[in-house]
Amino acid sequence: MSLILVVDDEPRIREALELNLRGRGYEVVTAATGPEAVEAVTQRQPDAILLDLGLPGLDGLGVIKAVRGWCEAPIVVLSVRGEERDKVAALDAGADDYLTKPFGVGELMARLRAALRRAPEEPSDPIVEAASFTVDLAARRAMRTSGPTSGPASTEEVHLTPIEWGLVEYLVLRPGRLVPRAELLRAVWGPTYGTEANYLRVHMANVRRKLEPEPGRPVHFITEAGMGYRFEP
Repeated sequence: MSLILVVDDEPRIREALELNLRGRGYEVVTAATGPEAVEAVTQRQPDAILLDLGLPGLDGLGVIKAVRGWCEAPIVVLSVRGEERDKVAALDAGADDYLTKPFGVGELMARLRAALRRAPEEPSDPIVEAASFTVDLAARRAMRTSGPTSGPASTEEVHLTPIEWGLVEYLVLRPGRLVPRAELLRAVWGPTYGTEANYLRVHMANVRRKLEPEPGRPVHFITEAGMGYRFEP
């Protein structure tokens, strides 16, 4: 069952959307303001977001910009603003689709289904293997492999703190991709973070010490100077 976040400051619209979504088997959470929407994304991690632009506290564009760096859920904008510039601004900010009010429920549901199909999927294989360690995403365990000079290699479980696990999990799910520092901070520490590069340096050093064969010469958790980090299996 997909969880849909409905964000609109009009109670009747929220209620109507919630009723139609629940009637089609979706789980629904609602928000009436921009700050409530950001908080709901942080707490509930929805599978998709239906978002009005005209919100109190923080408008819809502000919500998109606040969550897009660390939330990959598709965002479908629902707005009375039908001008091309409004659509372009929303899509450029990170929205996935734009539907102008008033709209038909059938079209909305079709757009939502399409957005959910395009959403990132959980890996079919929860095991991520690197040359010197293995990560079991389902069990939330990391095993380090050590190769002795003779005889078979041995493995031992590595204890990772919640922060270290968050960094490892986020990076190994995006192999080869440069993850900007701000994105990684928001994903692991939360939406109010983004500039605390020293946090990353300290905890990434611990990750390397525990998982890299040579922590001083990392081959898996690579720093891209001034930009972010990259995981290479």
